Amino acid sequence: MLNSARLLVLLEIARGGSIVAAAQALHLSPSAVSHQLARLEQEMGVALVERAPQSLRLTPAGRRLAEHAQAIADLMAVARDDLRGHSAGEAGVLRLGFFASSGLELLPRALSAFAASRPHAELELILGQPHELLPDLEAGRLDAAVVFEHPLDPWRRRPAVDVELFFDEPQLIVVPLRHRLGRSSVVRLAALEGESWIGTRGGDTGEPVLERACATEGFLPRVRCRSDHYQVTIALARAGLGIALVPALGLGDTAGVHVCRLDHPRLHRRIGVATRATNRNPLLRAFLTELRSAAGEVRSLLEAQWS
Repeated sequence: MLNSARLLVLLEIARGGSIVAAAQALHLSPSAVSHQLARLEQEMGVALVERAPQSLRLTPAGRRLAEHAQAIADLMAVARDDLRGHSAGEAGVLRLGFFASSGLELLPRALSAFAASRPHAELELILGQPHELLPDLEAGRLDAAVVFEHPLDPWRRRPAVDVELFFDEPQLIVVPLRHRLGRSSVVRLAALEGESWIGTRGGDTGEPVLERACATEGFLPRVRCRSDHYQVTIALARAGLGIALVPALGLGDTAGVHVCRLDHPRLHRRIGVATRATNRNPLLRAFLTELRSAAGEVRSLLEAQWS
């Protein structure tokens, strides 16, 4: 098996034209360079240099091997620079999970700043619900996951996963413009008994949050349709097919509908990020810094609009 250190000795001999020049470049003694060269010739089974009393030159085999040595030196330099970038958090791969409505405002703010400061970092983005993303995070297939949790529908805590919460996101009521609540700014859930709803599917437990919330008010909602796409939900409400419970991050286009704040102590989402304490990916720390900053901006926007 070729020894890379001996190949570098041959390369320096080719560059400097002598044992002495190679020794100076490598900070070795001339005898150490001669010994490494002799060992390399023995390993290769062919003469690599032609020695004369006052000169030394490479044989054709030596010149060919020196070319390979140069290619290996270049590859080693690339590997060194690449790993240096990884250790400095400037390069590498960051795998992120996120839920859909975080991809409308929160995540783009964070990733815009992150990508601008680390253009050589690669990003892999996986869309999913928190209960779908957390097993991948725990198994090491994700570095972080932007998640939410409902107080009425908490997911099972996982020992290997840490969760940092950023802010509470209000749940809002979306109604058609001509609805009886079309001029209300705040509405209580109990006042919506008897309405037709455009609902969402269940989370980790399978039971939708809307049903849980209404049960605390003593009634069951009449759900006409379910969709996990909030713009579909809003479009159906706009068409007069029912009212909808929509989180603030998923609101998007509200033309043709009226949005009310909901007065309910447990109908909101807690937004945060889940990570593994054992994860040593240096890119993760940089991303979390940008995510915290973006979360502060989004929290201020939500408070200004819906407080």
